[in-house]
Amino acid sequence: MLEKAYYRSFQAVFNIGARCLYWRRPIEVSGTGSTGRIPELLRQEKVNRAMIVTGPSVGKKLAPRITAALEEAGIGYVMFAEVEANPSVDTVEKIRDLYVDNGCDGFIAIGGGSPMDAAKAAATRVVRPGKTLDRMAGLLRVGKKLPPFIAVPTTAGTGSETTIAAVITDTATHHKYALMDLHLVPKYAVLDPEMTRGLPPKITGTTGMDALTHAVEAYVCWTYNTKESLRCAEEATVDIFRYLERAYRDGNDMEARTKMLIASNKAGFAFTRAGVGNVHAIAHTLGGLYNTPHGLANAVILPIVLEDYGEAVYPKLARLAELTGTTASGTEKEKAEAFIREIRAMNARMEIPTGFDFIQEKDIPQMITWALKEANPTYPVPVVYNRERCEKVIRRVMAGT
Repeated sequence: MLEKAYYRSFQAVFNIGARCLYWRRPIEVSGTGSTGRIPELLRQEKVNRAMIVTGPSVGKKLAPRITAALEEAGIGYVMFAEVEANPSVDTVEKIRDLYVDNGCDGFIAIGGGSPMDAAKAAATRVVRPGKTLDRMAGLLRVGKKLPPFIAVPTTAGTGSETTIAAVITDTATHHKYALMDLHLVPKYAVLDPEMTRGLPPKITGTTGMDALTHAVEAYVCWTYNTKESLRCAEEATVDIFRYLERAYRDGNDMEARTKMLIASNKAGFAFTRAGVGNVHAIAHTLGGLYNTPHGLANAVILPIVLEDYGEAVYPKLARLAELTGTTASGTEKEKAEAFIREIRAMNARMEIPTGFDFIQEKDIPQMITWALKEANPTYPVPVVYNRERCEKVIRRVMAGT
């Protein structure tokens, strides 16, 4: 009880302080072909040599669209195209070394959340060469402006192009932790739906459910929310319900791709301002221990945690059920339960599993410790977990129930 009182007091005080901070949003450059404007943006920022950060697949298939534009414009670049699914400290340090050794003066992150997080973390090491990443983990520990930073999402899910977070894995301990600082918000977010055209159904589905998790977790937080974050969470949830499965079924449905990019961006802002919760705290442990893709982990855990929260989230979930057209009748409890059932149904239609039987018994105590440390006291969760309740949820994730 004392711990819970401390957490709630911390969150109440932080909520007051947060309203005095400058919550900058990136400058959005959007529309089909908007990546063609990247050379212009770099010139505006006086960038002569850009550090491009991406993953192997995007580096081969999509990054050449941007590098060709840079070459035509006479802007130099260096590319690191080896970012893994859950970027590690080692990867971040390699990017930072390439940036410094080649005299780069700006970043372009192309991809999903992993390249963006790796690039953000590398940028913090550039401006904070004397501080290791683990010393900057947590809230507001970077405290210095990053070099010019352009984020180009190739999935509609993480919203990392608009967030204050960078999530990194320590390869030695398998601990996944987040750096959260207002300086980590990219200067520009280039939302070009052509960069998501033809994304495989599996990735479309799990990254889309990642965006839904951001919107819903932000929406049900007990504090931190603003009118803008609530509106963004609602609008993102409605559009994800409407367009995600269309994008999943047809990779060339450009209306659906465009709407999902915008929804992901809105969800990213919503959770940047309002926070996430126990879904993310548990999901990060799976990424660290088993290299589980973050969107997949969130998709599986979301309905389980929402069910566990129970009446604490019924009013807000009932509201989302009405807005999404899931149901317009019944009690708050009935509407909330219908909303959760629809999340499970969406997962099933996109062939997302109900649980993870690969979780090992020996890892559960460590998962609980990491999850509780991440969530408390920072995340304004609707229900504060103790070890017993967290273990109960993890075991449901194991069993897929």
